[in-house]
Amino acid sequence: MSDHNTNSGMAALSICEAMLLALNDAKILPEREIVGILKDAAAAHENASGSTAELQTHKAVAVLINKIILGGNSVRRGL
Repeated sequence: MSDHNTNSGMAALSICEAMLLALNDAKILPEREIVGILKDAAAAHENASGSTAELQTHKAVAVLINKIILGGNSVRRGL
């Protein structure tokens, strides 16, 4: 992956995480809904199809999302 793609991906992740935090802080979305969004996103990547290289990328993305869920990063849980 090029530096541009890596930087774009990191920026997108940071923006999305900030949005989820803001939605939770403003009591617009409860923690369970935010976790549900993250689980849906992980499942989409876990069930994706494509070439071997694409599947490896999807798997890595799903692993990262699941780590975010377990770590509680996007909803400021004290896990």
